[in-house]
Amino acid sequence: LPSTQREWLAVSKRFEERWNFPHAIGAIDGKHVNIVAPRDSGSEYFNYKRYFSIVLLVVVDADYNFIYADAGGKGGISDGGIFKNTRLYQRLENRQLNIPPPEPLRVPYQIAVPYFLLGDKAFAFTEYCIRPYGGVNSPDSMERTFNKRHSRARMPVENTLGILASRFRVLKGPIHLEPDVAKNVVLTTVFLHNFLRRRASRNTYTPPSAFDRVVDGQLQPRSFFHNIFASRGDMSSLAATSAHASFFKTMFL
Repeated sequence: LPSTQREWLAVSKRFEERWNFPHAIGAIDGKHVNIVAPRDSGSEYFNYKRYFSIVLLVVVDADYNFIYADAGGKGGISDGGIFKNTRLYQRLENRQLNIPPPEPLRVPYQIAVPYFLLGDKAFAFTEYCIRPYGGVNSPDSMERTFNKRHSRARMPVENTLGILASRFRVLKGPIHLEPDVAKNVVLTTVFLHNFLRRRASRNTYTPPSAFDRVVDGQLQPRSFFHNIFASRGDMSSLAATSAHASFFKTMFL
């Protein structure tokens, strides 16, 4: 994880430059990794997809690199519940990560907006994590515009988890190891992903066609892995979401 305000601001700057989403400091998501049923575990590891799993919970930056990973959570627990059991959650709750203080998105906007993670509906609204609006029906509403931008800004984490599973077949499972050992295998693939992304092998490991792209405002799905594998609320956060909705409505539409 970044350790200084300057490092967090650098992550946020890349999200704004690449995805037109200011104040994002990472996109968070979880992936179920299939394992054989642990002995005497009952239904603790049995997930809603009806197989046994451990959960890989990650935060990804704007450039498809992991900046945080936790593995080993029991598959019967939701992503949001897994998140609450992580050290990352505790450090966010206790304000121990040196995240920059809230500030306006851009002149002339005056509302001080926190820096935050981009989560999906599995995660609760908090000061440091925002998710899409629910129940949005009007196609021209600020909420719909926000949800569209939010979804695009989360593409790095969705693509990165898909690439990880495509490149490291062990993640397709089932992994025939006890959860504590399987956890280490999963975390090793995360380390290898970052290693390969930062070396000369980058374009071989993740060619440009490995990622979804936005061209002239239109989403172009990735093609490289398509035929190989299937990829897979508090008031301050609500105010931040509303501020972003207004911001995107006026700036981009």
